[in-house]
Amino acid sequence: MKHERRALDAAAPIRRARPRGKPLADRLLGAFTLLAFGFILAPIVSIIVFSFNADRFPTMVWGGFSLRWYEAIWNDATVRAGFWRSLRVSATVSVIATAIGFATAYVDYRWRFFGKTLYLAVATLPPTVPILVLGLAMLSFFSTIGLVGTLAGVVAGHVVICAPFAMALIRLRLADMSPDLEPAAWNLGATRWATMRAVVIPFCRPAIFAALAITAAVSFDEFMIAWFVGGFEETLPVRILAMLQGQVSPRINAIGTIVFAISITLVAAAQLLTARRARHEEE
Repeated sequence: MKHERRALDAAAPIRRARPRGKPLADRLLGAFTLLAFGFILAPIVSIIVFSFNADRFPTMVWGGFSLRWYEAIWNDATVRAGFWRSLRVSATVSVIATAIGFATAYVDYRWRFFGKTLYLAVATLPPTVPILVLGLAMLSFFSTIGLVGTLAGVVAGHVVICAPFAMALIRLRLADMSPDLEPAAWNLGATRWATMRAVVIPFCRPAIFAALAITAAVSFDEFMIAWFVGGFEETLPVRILAMLQGQVSPRINAIGTIVFAISITLVAAAQLLTARRARHEEE
């Protein structure tokens, strides 16, 4: 009993000790992270704020809330045309790039073959190439096949950029699928296409929707390829550059706010789709 009392008395100060606060290194790391995010987001916040400013030039003194710059871009036919072109291009690109990404990821998942490493390297190569080099290469190639100055050329260029993003998302999803599901369906009499339609695609549906959103966001924001290839078929980012070459207009703040809102909505939708599926599987 005496030994037990001594052990309890020795443990009492440990039980009464207050938990120590975060180490100084963790606090400094958190402060640095907040500072970095603030530095990155400050220009975006300023664009959003000044897009509602009634004054023509941004100043520290708020000139009053106004929607005049949004009305100005709505009444600008060139901005409207660029906006609808960007929407059409991004919608088309998202479907084509996701289909190509799904096929590429499925080939990687299902088959083992010689040169597979090279196959994956080529499939993921476009985002690693400097966008200026890629734009010049596409301009040279598309000029020989008559796609320069057309929306089809812009779509083709954006598909090259966006397909690897779709492949990466769907490949991660396929990695979670049991390799025995398809053989089980085949043994039960299902054809390969029926198995694809009833097993693989439903399993990959969250990743497919996420890939549609991500590729649409990437295509909607892309400038360099659209500038090299599009010609007079100006997308919205190209139209913004044309506006910047003249006088600086507060309409650019309004356009930037709309583009940011669309892009962040698509990215958030992709994130929610993947996170919801992960929570559902955990439950």
